[in-house]
Amino acid sequence: MTITYTYGKNLYVNTTNRCDMNCEFCLRASGDGVGSADSLWLEREPTREEILADILARDPSAFAQLVFCGYGEPTYRLEDILWVCRELKQRQYPLPIRMDTNGHSDLINGKPTVPLMAGLIDVLSISLNNGTARAYVDRCHPVFGEAAYQAMQDFTRQAAAVIPTVLMTVVDNMPAEEIEQCRKICEGLGATFRVRHYSTNW
Repeated sequence: MTITYTYGKNLYVNTTNRCDMNCEFCLRASGDGVGSADSLWLEREPTREEILADILARDPSAFAQLVFCGYGEPTYRLEDILWVCRELKQRQYPLPIRMDTNGHSDLINGKPTVPLMAGLIDVLSISLNNGTARAYVDRCHPVFGEAAYQAMQDFTRQAAAVIPTVLMTVVDNMPAEEIEQCRKICEGLGATFRVRHYSTNW
């Protein structure tokens, strides 16, 4: 079972395979693994203690960031991830901690969650994906429907006020005019815009 894996300069943490989306461009549809991981499909979800131990077994000097991002939406494990982050901060863990998320944490957890992340998450990367709620539903198929699009934007706006670095990302397999529309949405929410290259080979 792969909990931590490497890709590029970062150490990634795979905590769950649960997700409330079924994005048509998701890596899960094109392969089982990413980077050093042959497979990111979990036999079971690791405990918070197992997650922490796996992170601490790695040499942090080899990496630029610690990133909670695997084959699932990490905020399904929010309480456990924040527990791990507290433990790492108490140990003065040297790497900035990032979470890659779809921004639906409040819907998933049924409560405001950004305040819980303050002081524990250093970087949030939020998938914007599309410039309208309708396109978002058509391409990403969130179980929460169009409400997910607004929830993601509300989450981003709140995060930009308390998290040191907040990014919003889109994949470059969409028309240039839609990418520009997404850029304007992102900037209006106080986040930094990033376009990711679409690939099926990671």
